[in-house]
Amino acid sequence: MRGWLIALMFLATLGVARAEEVVAGLSQNQVSITAFFDGSEIFVFGAVKREAPPPPGAGPLQVLVSIVGPVGPVTVRRKERVAGIWVNTDEVVVDRAPYFYANASTVPLREMLSHTDQMRHRIGLQWLVGLRGTPEDIANPFDFRDSVVRLRSNQGLYRELPGAVRLLEDTLFDVSVPLPANLVEGDYTARVFLTRDRNVVDSFETNITVRRGGLEDWIYRLAHDHPLIYGVLSVALALGLGWAAAAVFRYVRS
Repeated sequence: MRGWLIALMFLATLGVARAEEVVAGLSQNQVSITAFFDGSEIFVFGAVKREAPPPPGAGPLQVLVSIVGPVGPVTVRRKERVAGIWVNTDEVVVDRAPYFYANASTVPLREMLSHTDQMRHRIGLQWLVGLRGTPEDIANPFDFRDSVVRLRSNQGLYRELPGAVRLLEDTLFDVSVPLPANLVEGDYTARVFLTRDRNVVDSFETNITVRRGGLEDWIYRLAHDHPLIYGVLSVALALGLGWAAAAVFRYVRS
């Protein structure tokens, strides 16, 4: 009898967890970086699918949209003034840090997610920018981690956008997440979270591919796959432009 009771309680828990599901989509899953790329945006939209109404007394529904990527190590150097000259004195490798990070939400992150769920789902820079081991002679090693966050925030690569997600009737939501002009190619991850009472109710995840395109992609591949041909063409182009400039100069003087 007790076993049946536990089983029923477990099934009831599953039913509550699946009472609300997120259905989401993106305006584009591929971004092409061309010679004239000056930034773009990802429009994220979706709806909440319900199998049952929220339980009585439940808190308001909140939505979080997170776009992150690519993730890799970053070398950070500390500079100090020695004999009137700025020199590198310390160096620390931040083990993992996303190149781009954007969190858009209906309310500030601390109001919609508990500390435990932020850690569990790796939401927020404190869980995405990691510093594991540092040399023993390095003073204040977490200053290097903070430097990565500060520099990339100043470059427009790390952005917190509280209140940017529009939620209508607790059912439809949308947000436009800007992508900066200094974006790099790689694989990015877009995640959408539904939360109630500072706990994740459901989530959705998809990938965004950023690649070079057009003439820039052709030049990049030529330089890396056929460096000799690239070098010859570069010299020929420089000579041709120099000859053309000289011809124009002689024509103007005559």
